[in-house]
Amino acid sequence: MKKKISILGLVLILVLSFTGCGQSDTTGYDENQMAQYSEALIQNFSSMSEDDFASFQNMSELQLDLTLLQAGFPITGENFLSMINAWNAGIEECGAFIGVDGFEMEVTNDGATMEADAEYADRDATIQISFDDEMNMESLTVSAEYSTGEILQKAGLNTILGMGTVFVVLIFLSFVIWLLKFIPVLEQKFRKNKTVEETAAPAPAAPAEPVVEEIPAEDETDDTELAAVIAAAVAEYEGTSTDGFVVRSIRRRKSNKWN
Repeated sequence: MKKKISILGLVLILVLSFTGCGQSDTTGYDENQMAQYSEALIQNFSSMSEDDFASFQNMSELQLDLTLLQAGFPITGENFLSMINAWNAGIEECGAFIGVDGFEMEVTNDGATMEADAEYADRDATIQISFDDEMNMESLTVSAEYSTGEILQKAGLNTILGMGTVFVVLIFLSFVIWLLKFIPVLEQKFRKNKTVEETAAPAPAAPAEPVVEEIPAEDETDDTELAAVIAAAVAEYEGTSTDGFVVRSIRRRKSNKWN
């Protein structure tokens, strides 16, 4: 029993020591100084005109950093321009700025945040200004406060928009699927037109077969006798016998003058 009590005591000591370490991190921030920075920034933004904001946006990065340094604001030029954009967006959403309550500090693992309730012409909002570990201003956020009716109306519009988009896509897909049934018909029609074109084209003429004239048997007999007579005449003219040459063929000329 005593051992359990001693263990429980050690656990409580460790918890308290960690709690003490966590609280020591908040001592690095000066809440009053951070509140002064936040109130001065909001006061300057509320008194600026559109031309004043444009003049800051048209400055070079170096010139803007020097201007902020001379004004005593611990902020870089890039973060300052992003704060201007956030402030103008809050004016467009909530209306003209009226006033702000006192800032309260909230410390997180990423740094500290100064938060205050702000009053605008159209609706109230919450202004948050973030600081890093070195108390440099990083960002500004204007969160508008909507009534329950406005939230439900916005949610209903988002629902209708989402469901409408889904139904439009489904209708489009149904139309595409309905068009698919015409693909076989078009393909069959295309093939039919191609077959008709191939049928209408004239077929190439077949090459003419060579005509072979048959020589009657009587003509062959006459040619043999004629060859023998010619061979005898040539042998008589040459003074030789018919054994020295052979008459192999006899061709008749088309224009036979002997006729």
